[in-house]
Amino acid sequence: MNQARIDVHHHVVPPQYRELLAAQTTNAGGRATPDWSVDSALGLMDSIGVETAILSITTPGVEPAERAQRPAVARDLNEFCADVVRSAPDRFGFWATLTLPDVDSAIGEAAYALDELHADGVVLLANSERTYLGDRRFDPLMEELDRRGATIFVHPSHLPGGSIPGINAYFADFLLDTTRAAINMVLNGTLDRYPNLRVILSHAGGFVPFIAERIATCVPIEHPDVSVESILDGLRKFYFDTALSASESALPSLLAFARPDHILFGSDFPYATAEIATRFAKNLDAYLADHQDVDGVAVNRDNALKLLPRLAVGAAR
Repeated sequence: MNQARIDVHHHVVPPQYRELLAAQTTNAGGRATPDWSVDSALGLMDSIGVETAILSITTPGVEPAERAQRPAVARDLNEFCADVVRSAPDRFGFWATLTLPDVDSAIGEAAYALDELHADGVVLLANSERTYLGDRRFDPLMEELDRRGATIFVHPSHLPGGSIPGINAYFADFLLDTTRAAINMVLNGTLDRYPNLRVILSHAGGFVPFIAERIATCVPIEHPDVSVESILDGLRKFYFDTALSASESALPSLLAFARPDHILFGSDFPYATAEIATRFAKNLDAYLADHQDVDGVAVNRDNALKLLPRLAVGAAR
């Protein structure tokens, strides 16, 4: 098992967040809210060779709170994450929770989290109350994050319109949500207008690697001013994590499409149980062992270090 991974997709469940979800009888796409503790996190990390995990709050973020309370909830969650990082700065980092679709509040919290709490970046949901990333209403936030050269970790949320009974959103809908956000950002030129952003798509980008050619050839039918090449180039600007996606069928598609330096390790713990996270970590190791042409050190560690200057400084010592 690789012993120096950086996990960019590791969720945290603060007690106050569990209480918020329970009070609103909601959860992450039908997935019961799991337990999390520093000890359980470190145990999983040590068992699958993760040196550092970047913590994040998953969907639905702060949306279950009353709108007026969301800034305070985001601040409380970010303070919790920062405290965990302070307790073990070599083992943890965090993506700061923001308050979209409230753009002004999101800008303020991003500034506080990045400047005062030293967050490693921010986590944004693919859609916030039906408004997808890439929407021009979010441009002021993107402009501020671009000015800072920030990293954005995109996590899926519930699809507008809900799920099918018996098929929980986290089974498949989440992947479409991420894919929609990626397409919307490309069509609206988000990463062209804000070139300093580094955007990570969860779960190997949803369906993006597998259907990229389809997206690129179909979009110009409705948007004749857009070329196939520009769509493919736009989609390749994203980074992709391996959470719940390191399988013999999924990895070839991801590796064939993504830039080699844009693939990152992710576990999705604890929503992916320790057993599941271990299964996918072992799958990745086995695949890398059988494909020596793939730079496993880059996937597991070095690519992430380029997005995480705080950790890169420590690694260089």
